[in-house]
Amino acid sequence: MEASLQYTTARRTLRPAVLWLALIFLRVAGTAHAQAGPPYLTNDPGTPGNGNWEINLGVMPTINRADSLYQVPQIDLNFGVGERIQLTYEVPYVLHTDGSTTSGWGNGFPGIKWRFLDQGEDGWALSTFPQIETGAGALAQQRGIGAPGPRFLLPLEAARKIGPIEFDVEAGYYFPRHGAARGERILGLVVGHQFTSRLEFDVELYDDHAIDVPPQGTTWDIGGRCAISRSFIALFMAGRSLTGTANGEPQFMSYLGLQILLSDYGLKWGGEP
Repeated sequence: MEASLQYTTARRTLRPAVLWLALIFLRVAGTAHAQAGPPYLTNDPGTPGNGNWEINLGVMPTINRADSLYQVPQIDLNFGVGERIQLTYEVPYVLHTDGSTTSGWGNGFPGIKWRFLDQGEDGWALSTFPQIETGAGALAQQRGIGAPGPRFLLPLEAARKIGPIEFDVEAGYYFPRHGAARGERILGLVVGHQFTSRLEFDVELYDDHAIDVPPQGTTWDIGGRCAISRSFIALFMAGRSLTGTANGEPQFMSYLGLQILLSDYGLKWGGEP
C-alpha cells in the first residue's frame, strides 16, 4: 500500500457520506473558529498570525491485523505571513510492521494556505491550501513507507458556527503524478464544541477516494484539544475505518501530540489567543 494512502489512514468513503458532507458544506452558518487541523485529517481556514509559529508534534498509529503503520513523529510546521497566509511543511517518520519492521521518512507536504475570505464573528471563513506531496526516496518506496511523486493537492476549506456548534469542511483533489492515470479526491468534516476556555471536543468524518480504484470506504474519529498553557496544547484523537480497507479488516487509528505556539518570529512563547 502506498504511504500516501496510509498517511491519510484509509480515507476513502461511501457515496451517501459524500452527499451528506456536501449538503452540510452548503447550509451551515455562524462564526469562523479554528477547529480542524491536527489532530484531525481535515484542515481549516485558520492561520497562526503574522510572525507566529504553530508546531504540531504527534504520534499516529494506524493498526489492523495484517499490518501496522506508526508515524513517530508526525511533524507539522506552520508559520504565519500576515494575518491570512500560512507556510507549512509536514512530514512523518514511519515505522511499518507486517511480520517484519521497516522505517524511514515518508512523503513530505510543503504548502501555502491563504484565507481569502474572513467575515469575522458573524460570517464565513474560506481558504485554499495547495500542497505538493514530494516523492519519497527509492529505499522508502521499496519498504512500503513512501510513494513516488510529486503530486499536487488543491483543496478548499470553510468554517462557520451555529450556536455553540462549530463546523469545518474541506474538499480537494490530488492531481495525478506524471505517468499516473487517475486522481484522488478528499472530503472531510469536523463538528465540535468549545466546552471551556481550555477544552474542546470534536467528531470527524473523512473521505479519501482514489478515482475508479477500489476499495472505497470512510473513517470517523473523535478527539479534542486541551490547553496546558498559552504556549502548549495537548492534542488527542481516536477512530476507525467504517468500510473499505484493503484486507476487509477494520483499521484503528489514534493521535497523541503537542501543539507548540511561538510568537514574534519564534522569539517569544505563546501565539494568538
